[in-house]
Amino acid sequence: MSGERTVSVDAARVIVALFEIYALAGVVFAALFLPRAVARLDPRVAGAPRTLRLLILPGVATLWPVLAWRWLAGTPTPVERNPHRTKAASQ
Repeated sequence: MSGERTVSVDAARVIVALFEIYALAGVVFAALFLPRAVARLDPRVAGAPRTLRLLILPGVATLWPVLAWRWLAGTPTPVERNPHRTKAASQ
């Protein structure tokens, strides 16, 4: 039974280590992304107070793969599509 416990402890350590690597990569990405690149991805951030960048830091660190992909691909700011905008555009 101790052999099973060792395997589960080892698996837990691997999972925690992977999470720590992901979080560290997110913090490093946020440090590179937030000073200037976020304003290129969303121009509305350029005129916002600097405290906004601190507020969005946890989200940037968490969603860094998506933001990195959008940054490297140079995709424009997404436009929300909902029934209200669709109806307003058709009139």
